[in-house]
Amino acid sequence: MSPAENPPVVMVVDDEPELRALLAEYFGRHGFTVRQAEDAAAARRLVAERVPDLAILDVNMPGENGLSLARFLREAHPRIGLVMLTTAGESVDRIVGLELGADDYLPKPFEMRELLARARSVLRRLAVAPAAASEAAAEPPARRVRFGRCELDLDQRRLFGPEGAEVEISAAEYDLLALFARHPNRPLNRDQIMEQAHNRGWDVFDRSIDLRIMRLRRKIERNPDKPEVLKTVRNVGYVYVTGAGATT
Repeated sequence: MSPAENPPVVMVVDDEPELRALLAEYFGRHGFTVRQAEDAAAARRLVAERVPDLAILDVNMPGENGLSLARFLREAHPRIGLVMLTTAGESVDRIVGLELGADDYLPKPFEMRELLARARSVLRRLAVAPAAASEAAAEPPARRVRFGRCELDLDQRRLFGPEGAEVEISAAEYDLLALFARHPNRPLNRDQIMEQAHNRGWDVFDRSIDLRIMRLRRKIERNPDKPEVLKTVRNVGYVYVTGAGATT
């Protein structure tokens, strides 16, 4: 089925009707099916009817805010792409959003073209996983890289725990693990991580990378407070140590 016959569905959640209408018109012109919600309650109703491919969430809304809604979406539907809209300068909200598993963020005011580019980037990363999974049965055994207690499947773009159960990770978290898998036992600084992970939503001067490392440590390390697999290299960045933290 061609993209025109099956356009991606984006849900825009913002309490400003003018902005919602503008985003709906713009994304609609670029091949998206757009659904609009004025608040988190309306968004939950839309998701119950049909799960979107991507959600664009305003952080600051009356009632339940965008951070709470992001937590619900990430837990209930891990494969949804999440792009957060924050007020310029509100780094705390941005940091919390990344901790909750947002794939990207953009401060207001923003350019429509940049938001569209970021949305498409998130969807491209997410689209690889189901395609790889559908072909896995006809292919040789998947390439897997061990990260402590877990294994990263590079073909399916999925992380598996010690008992074989899937450990949910966002597209951005997968990109980070895949980057480390390509550079084992080699310290990477923040500039290298930003450049090679191809994520324009990461800012070398804020805590975006650090927060994603913290989230990953909670999933792969025996003791996230004393990491053995993704170790901090003082005044440099981070290093993936092969063979570490695998035993219980």
